[in-house]
Amino acid sequence: MKYGVNEQGYYGDFGGAYIPEMLYPNVEELRQQYLKIINDADFKAEFDQLLKDYVGRPSPLYHAKRYSEKYGANIFLKREDLNHTGSHKINNAIGQILLAKRLGKKRIIAETGAGQHGVATATVCALMGIECIVYMGEVDMARQAPNVARMKMLGAKVVPAKSGSKTLKDATNEALRDWIGNPVDTHYIIGSVVGPYPYPDMVARFQSIISAETKQQLKEHTGKELPEYVMACVGGGSNAMGMFYHFLDDESVKLVAVEAAGKGVDSGHSAATTFLGKEGVLHGSRTILMQTDDGQVVEPYSVSAGLDYPGIGPQHAHLYKINRAQYVSVTDDEALQAGLLCCQLEGIIPAIESAHALAQLEKMKFKADDNVVVCLSGRGDKDLDTYIKYFNY
Repeated sequence: MKYGVNEQGYYGDFGGAYIPEMLYPNVEELRQQYLKIINDADFKAEFDQLLKDYVGRPSPLYHAKRYSEKYGANIFLKREDLNHTGSHKINNAIGQILLAKRLGKKRIIAETGAGQHGVATATVCALMGIECIVYMGEVDMARQAPNVARMKMLGAKVVPAKSGSKTLKDATNEALRDWIGNPVDTHYIIGSVVGPYPYPDMVARFQSIISAETKQQLKEHTGKELPEYVMACVGGGSNAMGMFYHFLDDESVKLVAVEAAGKGVDSGHSAATTFLGKEGVLHGSRTILMQTDDGQVVEPYSVSAGLDYPGIGPQHAHLYKINRAQYVSVTDDEALQAGLLCCQLEGIIPAIESAHALAQLEKMKFKADDNVVVCLSGRGDKDLDTYIKYFNY
């Protein structure tokens, strides 16, 4: 695969495993085992069966007729919001819990921002009867309270991260600390295409089901496997990587990744990593991240807890640097308005993360016969409080 990872765990200049010595055995065990395990016939059969019977895949590729009229192209929504637990996060969580079981792990830790990955992890741990600890920033726990309740109902212990900005970056730091302290029996289910190699590649593979299905479904809809445009929101970037994966080598397909501009890219309250960031190391990989001149991580901001991350996955950093994908950003206001439009045009309440991708449609010019696929990464139940406050319902 032209844009895939090399044997050293790099995508071009980005990736690798920048980890403390204490974590080396864990990460090395994963690196040596993950491909052998996930390519095993029994693993594949169990993974596929759970995606079908438990998650409810394939998720529909929906031809959004009123959107298509409005934007003058064939707009399709890949409905990851219809998965069990309400987002794409469950695809990866199932893959990693099956991997952890085969590695003999007895305890699972995870980090979460919007709570969707935390819910997905708590769900698969309940399914498999494995202990689950989820780290979540205190700020995110307040703004995503329904997801905190879900995790607790599913039997997970939710631990607040009280340092820094008390959001996703800090939850990730706490999870890494836990892993250093419990290296033997614990598997860390990272929720995005970030972290030390092999995580970015492993998560991308588990999420690639999104684009694999899309190709087949688009052919049924239009007679063609390849759309003109594929769009997705990006925080760390797992739904986008899953949505892009099987289109990467087809360079006729334009890939559009939408970051969170927050209150504006120059406002000091933003998470538009590619616009504001520089190359550096974050959470175990070399990537593009928002940092000060002396290398301190800049606190990101977005109304959407799931996009509130100061970096992007190393594969995204590579696609950005070589111009294979276009990285753009959308403000809080634009995303919230786009979320409301989706409700009122299509009868779908999207997650605010997904609404960022939808907002980008306003800024694009299409031809009438263009096929445009937007990943609807999650549903908006978790964000109702934010929507309600913004629109004064």
